[in-house]
Amino acid sequence: MRDYVALTKPRIIELLLTTTVPTVILAAGGWPSLRVLASCIIFGYLASGSANAFNMVLDRDIDAVMSRTKNRPIVRGTISPRAATVFATVMGFVSIAGFAIFTTWLAAALALAAILLYVVFYTMLLKRRTDQNIVWGGVAGCMPVLIAWAAQTGTLAWPPIILFLIIFFWTPPHYWPLSMKFAKDYRAAGVPMLGAIAENGTVARHVLAYGIATVACSIALIPVANMGLVYLAAALVTGGWFLWLCVDLLRHPAKKGQAMRVFHGSIYYLAAVFIAVAVDPFLPL
Repeated sequence: MRDYVALTKPRIIELLLTTTVPTVILAAGGWPSLRVLASCIIFGYLASGSANAFNMVLDRDIDAVMSRTKNRPIVRGTISPRAATVFATVMGFVSIAGFAIFTTWLAAALALAAILLYVVFYTMLLKRRTDQNIVWGGVAGCMPVLIAWAAQTGTLAWPPIILFLIIFFWTPPHYWPLSMKFAKDYRAAGVPMLGAIAENGTVARHVLAYGIATVACSIALIPVANMGLVYLAAALVTGGWFLWLCVDLLRHPAKKGQAMRVFHGSIYYLAAVFIAVAVDPFLPL
C-alpha cells in the first residue's frame, strides 16, 4: 500500500492542494459547499496521482539512473509497470467521473486535460527534448486552480486565469534551482533541464525573470479579483522576500546551498500567497 501511495507523489500533490482549496474559497466568496470542497480534494488528488503514476511508468529508465528517484517503487521492482498503469488508469477514470457527477462537466474536462498535459505533453514529448520542458510542461501543474474554479462556478473567469499565471511563472524558479542541485543526475539521465545544462549565472537570470513575472501576476490579482488589504500585504511582503532570494542567487550563483534556498523559499512563497487568497474573503478590509 505504501508503494502505491508513493506512485501518486503525495508531496507534490500536497502543494497542488495548497492552491486548490484557496481557489475554491475565492470562487465561493467564502466557505464553499462540503460537496465541492471534498470533490476538489479527493478527485483532485486522484487526477494528480493518476498523472504522476503514469509519469513513473514512462520515466522508469530515467528514475533508475538518478539518485533522487532510484528508490521509487517501479525501479525497485515492488510494483510492475503493468500494475502501475492499471492503477493510474483507474484513478484517472474515477477522478474524471467524480468531477462530472459531483461538480461540473467543465471541471471533469479540465481534469482530463491536466492528466493528458502532464503525461503526453510533458513526459512523453517535452521532458527529454528541450531545456524549456518544465516551462511548458508545467502547465499541467497550473490546472488545479482552473479545475477548482470550474467545480465551484461551472465557468472560468479572469481570477482563476491570473492564479493560473502565478503558478505558470512560479514553476521555473521553483524547479530550475532543484535541477541545479541535481545537475549531474539529469545529465546522466539525458534530461536537458536548464539548471543542469546551462551556466549557473544564466540559470539565475532566468530564475529572476520568471520570479518577477510571478510577483507581477500576484499583484495583478488584486484589481482583477477585488482582493483586500490582507492579500495586498501578503503579496507585497512575500513577493519582495522571494525576489530577494532570486537576486541573491544571481549574485552568488555558485555558492553552495544557494539554489536550494530558492527552491525551498519558492514553496513557502506560493503557500503564503494562496493562504492569503483563502483568508482574504473572510477579512474584507
